[in-house]
Amino acid sequence: MSNVKIEPSWKEALSEEFTKPYFRMLTTFLKEEKAAGKAIYPPGPLIFNAYNTTPIDEVKVVILGQDPYHNPGQAMGLSFSVPKGVTIPPSLRNIYKELNTSIGLEKPNHGDLTHWAEQGVFLLNAMLTVEKNDPGSHKRSGWQFFTDASIKAISDRRENVVFMLWGAFARKKKILIDESKHLVLESAHPSPFSADRGFFGNNHFVLANEYLAKHGREEIVW
Repeated sequence: MSNVKIEPSWKEALSEEFTKPYFRMLTTFLKEEKAAGKAIYPPGPLIFNAYNTTPIDEVKVVILGQDPYHNPGQAMGLSFSVPKGVTIPPSLRNIYKELNTSIGLEKPNHGDLTHWAEQGVFLLNAMLTVEKNDPGSHKRSGWQFFTDASIKAISDRRENVVFMLWGAFARKKKILIDESKHLVLESAHPSPFSADRGFFGNNHFVLANEYLAKHGREEIVW
């Protein structure tokens, strides 16, 4: 679709997706949901925030989430991230805990990860929208085809990118990634229900920077 407001390098990389039937159906679905008075998160201008903040040729790390946050004021189009002033969600608190343990990072007093995205961390949710207070409500809307294409585009077009796949859902995306030229890191999800089953101590943030440095790329300041 020509009117999609998305960063130019991504628009070019995913140009075929915008013309496919699923994308037209997805656009219609979102318009109908809004016309029916449903609250959709994140707000329209932030749906492609991950893409607009991290152009494809600047991606160094991919962190894959599943759904945007579904409570008011939380979703901002970056996986695991919430705006400053919003209570830090449990999974992000555990991410901060792992960063504190592995690299000594003082736990931030906010959950805004924009500074990661601006350094090349592509914070992608598999679904880019959700209905208020209804987790998983858009999982059959078609977003999964678009975000799968995004992962594959990074794999095909780039080299030496770190993919962090946390939890069973994210780990299924491994088939989209060429492991001969990228690093795939897998572990349990940082959710309180699973973090102590392999997320804590996964050392992913250290391993990612070691890999980037090894390949002559600037490390992420977490």
